[in-house]
Amino acid sequence: MTGPLRAVVTGASSGIGAATVRLLRARGWDVVAVARRADRLARLAAETGAVPLVADVTSGDDVALLAHEVTAGGPVHALVNNAGGAVGADPVASGSVARWRSMFEVNVLGTLRVTQALLPALTASGRGDIVVLTSTAAHGTYPGGGGYVAAKHAERTIASTLRLELVGQPVRVIEIAPGMVRTEEFSVRRFDGDQAKADAVYAGVAEPLVAEDVADAIVWCLTRPHHVNIDSMVIRPRAQVSNTQVARG
Repeated sequence: MTGPLRAVVTGASSGIGAATVRLLRARGWDVVAVARRADRLARLAAETGAVPLVADVTSGDDVALLAHEVTAGGPVHALVNNAGGAVGADPVASGSVARWRSMFEVNVLGTLRVTQALLPALTASGRGDIVVLTSTAAHGTYPGGGGYVAAKHAERTIASTLRLELVGQPVRVIEIAPGMVRTEEFSVRRFDGDQAKADAVYAGVAEPLVAEDVADAIVWCLTRPHHVNIDSMVIRPRAQVSNTQVARG
């Protein structure tokens, strides 16, 4: 194969997405960095040389334009479905339907839209990869996590079903399921900007994962020989052994 490999990373304006863009660029990949916030994308592009593309994965029109612009720019070898997030920590009995819907829109239907839009190009590349960033919430539940857990279980099912449906095709489907990751925005957004609640999630945990840890796992999976498929990787900090049991000092 001639020329660099080319990846599309969604949710690239911060956290795991931005860290993945940086590491892929450092490894010589061409990268299209996708997110809603143009200012952050512009700074990331200036820093890394990635191509910024402003799009909202919950918009069918935006995703159609994304696919058109990305495929016009050359072959596509990898899609990292990173856009997602949690909203609130309400019990099922009192959970907001609107909040559940918003989590399904970005985590589930966003991943579905972008994957469907780029799958033909990934297949045509002859060595395509689809990475789906789920969570340990996709593998087990916890009180107050019902909406996010349900969304991430659904997103994981997209990955596991698609892998079966693509058997024999030159496309790998890889699930990365991080546990406790401390990034600048995830928990703050979950708790509507309440920094104290966000900080309490990590209180006493000596070394939660950081975005670069997860980016390292993503890039490691992408850079295995293409006959090797990492079906699913669960990655937690040593201090966390389940969704509900964490060592706190």
